[in-house]
Amino acid sequence: MAGGLQQISIGFHGQALGARVSSDQLAALRKALDAGTGGWHEVQAEEGTIALDLAKVVFVRVESADQRVGFGI
Repeated sequence: MAGGLQQISIGFHGQALGARVSSDQLAALRKALDAGTGGWHEVQAEEGTIALDLAKVVFVRVESADQRVGFGI
């Protein structure tokens, strides 16, 4: 996966899964969730392929791009 990855958290009942995905993968996930049909959806993340049961997804959080760690470097 090339640059432009976004950090997301996919929430379930009581747990969340973090992943780094492309904007295309995030858009495809949102489209699948908006369809409301449930079923399984695969997301290609930097860490590998994630298979999600859409009926169990409670939220998707997209981290803001301006987060920094350390001394502002």
